[in-house]
Formats: sequence, C-alpha cells, structure tokens
Amino acid sequence: MRLSLLSLRPLSRSSLLILAVALPLMTMQAVTARAQATPPAASQDTDPPAPTDFDPLHASKAELSMEAWSVLKVAVEDKHSDIRIEALAALGTMSDQRSTAMIANAMGDADVDVRTAAVLAAGQSRTTTLRGKMHEMLDDKEPQVAFAAATTLWKLNDRTGEDILMAVANGDRKANASLVNGTAHTLNKDFHNPATLAKMGALQGASMLLGPFGFGITAYEAMKKNGGSSARVASIEQLSEERTAPVRAAMLDALTDKDPGVRAAAAKVLGTYREADVTTALSKLMIDPKAPVRYTAAAAYLRSVGVSATPVVTKVPVTK
Repeated sequence: MRLSLLSLRPLSRSSLLILAVALPLMTMQAVTARAQATPPAASQDTDPPAPTDFDPLHASKAELSMEAWSVLKVAVEDKHSDIRIEALAALGTMSDQRSTAMIANAMGDADVDVRTAAVLAAGQSRTTTLRGKMHEMLDDKEPQVAFAAATTLWKLNDRTGEDILMAVANGDRKANASLVNGTAHTLNKDFHNPATLAKMGALQGASMLLGPFGFGITAYEAMKKNGGSSARVASIEQLSEERTAPVRAAMLDALTDKDPGVRAAAAKVLGTYREADVTTALSKLMIDPKAPVRYTAAAAYLRSVGVSATPVVTKVPVTK
C-alpha cells in the first residue's frame, strides 16, 4: 500500500531539512543496486597528460601564477565533461573575481553534471557574487540541477529553494509551491520519479565523499579510475581543522603520497598556508601525472600566494 506524504500534516521547516539531508542516503541503496545490474561501460581515459614544457622549480612567482591560471582555464573549458567538473571542484575553493566568473560561466554549460558541479562550486566558494546565478538555477530544466541549487542555498541559510525541497520531500511535483514562503519556482519537473530521486541521492552522496576530486557521478567514476581512498581524504580534511606544526608537516608529506586523492586533499588544505616552502611544494604538483591533483594544486597555489580563498564560514541571516 502506497502512503502519500500529502495526506499527512504539513512538514515543519526542521523536518524538511532532516528529510532533505536523509533523502540522498536513502536513495544510495537504489543506485547501488541499479549499478550492479547494469553492465559496465567501456572505460575511456580522458585524463589530460601532465605538461612537459613547464619546470616549476625554475619558474618565477609570476610565471607560476600564470601557469596555475592556465591550468584551471584550459580544464574548465575542456571538451570532456569530467575534466570540466574536476576543474570546478578546484575553482570552488577560491572566491576571487576570476574564479567566480569561470564558475558562473559553467552554470550555462550544456552538460547537466557540469551545471550541477558549478552550483556546488558556487556554494563551496561562499561568495555572494554568485548568489543571483544560484537563484536562477532553481528554475533549471533538469531536476538534478534545481535540487542541487536548493540544497546548496539551504546550507547557506538561503531558503529561496524551499518549495523545491518541499516538492521532493512530498514526492509530488504538483505540490502548491505558492504556499511555501510565497515563492514559486518552475516545478514542472519529475521530482517524484524514483530514477530521478536516485540520481539526486547519488549526486549528494558522492559530493560529500569526494572532497577535492569533484562532484557527482562523474567525479565518483574519476575517483575509482584514479584509485583514490575516500577514507584517507576524509581524514585529511578533518585534520585540516587543526593548524598545528605536526598537521602542517603531515600535509606536506602527503603531497608525495602514492594515492592521488591524498595528494589532492593535502594540496587543498595547504592552500591556506602562506610560507615559501608550502608554495614551492604546491607548485611541484602542477605537473602531477593526475589531472585532478594538478587542478587542486593550481588553485591551492594561487590561494597560498594571495588570491582570495573560500571565506571562513560565519553565521548569516536566513533568506526567505
């Protein structure tokens, strides 16, 4: 017997938030089962090779900065969507004018996963410059993108996508959006479709696990291809909360780890340090054999030498 949530009492805001967070976890099982039943597609290695005509050890600070920007620009404009996604993951750690322009431009990408990655990168950057673009993405034709925009804005204490989260939580695309904070977005999307919900759940689950490798399904495939360990990456991100000498030394040592996920995670952390030995170590990774590591290191280097990084999280008023 199917039970409709619409027959129950209206969801409170706190209940909605819990359900929006829990939904991805509940749908991951369905995605896993479907993946196991689907024959694997032929693998195609789209990882660009490391540059052979650049020597970071003999480059000036200006040349290193130019190379770092070039690495990110070329990647975010690459013809392969997974490369563009990996570049956006790195750009999301920054909040300067140039990186936010790249993220904003990616929100108009033809690929749904790239647009989703751009939304998540905008949320990661926490720059208010991109808030208007994120509001526009609430009306994206693809449910995955609109859902990513709604959940990302919610985490930034912006409730303008609450009607979309309510539609997903209620499991009915015809829910009256005008009853939610007087805001109505384009809800003619299949938000209650099990396959759509499963992909949105997988997207959220992957984005939580992958850290510097990127976002969504494509990034999950990139992690598997590159042999990354999500447990070790998560441990590094936890340790980054402690700015102590032992942690700093451990992060520098991790830059030479055989696991590309660990190298990328450590580079992301070290972008918040300003010492010369850190910038030198990060510059060496701009010629790393793994593309996701190069992109993360390029962004980390720019942050380390003074380009605006993702701001510290502060409590802001809720936007309705």
